[in-house]
Amino acid sequence: MYRLILLSLVALLLSACTQETQNRFGHALQNWTGTNGVLEVYAGDKLVRRFIGIDKLTTAQATSGSSQARPYRYGYGIFDANLNMKKDPGEKKVYFEISDYSTPYVFFEAPD
Repeated sequence: MYRLILLSLVALLLSACTQETQNRFGHALQNWTGTNGVLEVYAGDKLVRRFIGIDKLTTAQATSGSSQARPYRYGYGIFDANLNMKKDPGEKKVYFEISDYSTPYVFFEAPD
């Protein structure tokens, strides 16, 4: 009985949320469950950097109360130094930033 009331209350609260709040909740859930993202950075047509095991690529938000997005993305991933799509000894998880104004990049979920 109490579970039904609690479930109804949670459903009511979620339906009252704005779309942005629902999106943030969905992103938090996706981040918590994780994905197997890959970020590839190109110089012209040549692959020059790869990060694997990324759970989320985030758009930076402006500070000082502004809700505008900044022109870069950031995240954490394993720096794949030899570009073989595997975590080898010595390859560690690092923080990275990619500017919207920099070289082209591709972000995708790694195939199993």
